[in-house]
Amino acid sequence: MRVIETNLPGVLRVIPDLFKDPRGFFMETYHAEKFKALGLPEIFLQDNHSRSGKGILRGLHFQKTRQQGKLVRVVAGSLFDVAVDIRQGSPTFGQWYGQVLTSENPEFIYIPEGFAHGFYSLEENTELVYKCTELYDPSDEGGILWSDPDIGIDWPGRTPTVSAKDALYPLLKELSAEHLPKI
Repeated sequence: MRVIETNLPGVLRVIPDLFKDPRGFFMETYHAEKFKALGLPEIFLQDNHSRSGKGILRGLHFQKTRQQGKLVRVVAGSLFDVAVDIRQGSPTFGQWYGQVLTSENPEFIYIPEGFAHGFYSLEENTELVYKCTELYDPSDEGGILWSDPDIGIDWPGRTPTVSAKDALYPLLKELSAEHLPKI
């Protein structure tokens, strides 16, 4: 297993060791000691599993005070996964990183605390699983409009299907400082 840094400090590509043979493949998706040695969290408190149809966009989500680090991977289909730095005082505040994740080429993305997360499903029945460093608290959730022009994410689909809640999130510049994490 190895990690590759991205343009956003702390957002990491995690490349697992994949062992293939005629029967299929095997890979470790979590190993506390290896994670610690690579600078990844070795303790996660919650696992989530999401399925989406083609053209579905979810996000951009974050928790205001109980921030979550997320280890994201696709187990079926493919999607475009995005992290946005929303940490006040960060030199990369408002910048984003995006990457296509697929079940055919298993790779994870680690998104640390202080980042908003979203994704766009590229195929029907795309399934995403992710580990979280903090428990989800619905009273603490926040979001940013997926199409915020100041962030300028280059989503693969121009007219995605989004939830009513996601469509009403504010722009990043409209969020009060008390709802954004600090470095």
